[in-house]
Amino acid sequence: MANNCDKCIFNAYDEVTGEQYCDCGMDEDELIRFMTARRDKAMACPYFRDGDEYGIVRHQM
Repeated sequence: MANNCDKCIFNAYDEVTGEQYCDCGMDEDELIRFMTARRDKAMACPYFRDGDEYGIVRHQM
């Protein structure tokens, strides 16, 4: 698992506020638990999915 949000498929950009956010569909309780755990210790994001759209093509070669 990785912590690089810039490469995550769930990383989204809000054009109104100009901020990036996680769009993985967590409910409020999951988000609070996740943010608290990350603050307490350095942990890998359990929701991270590599957004490399060329990964499938490289795998097929």
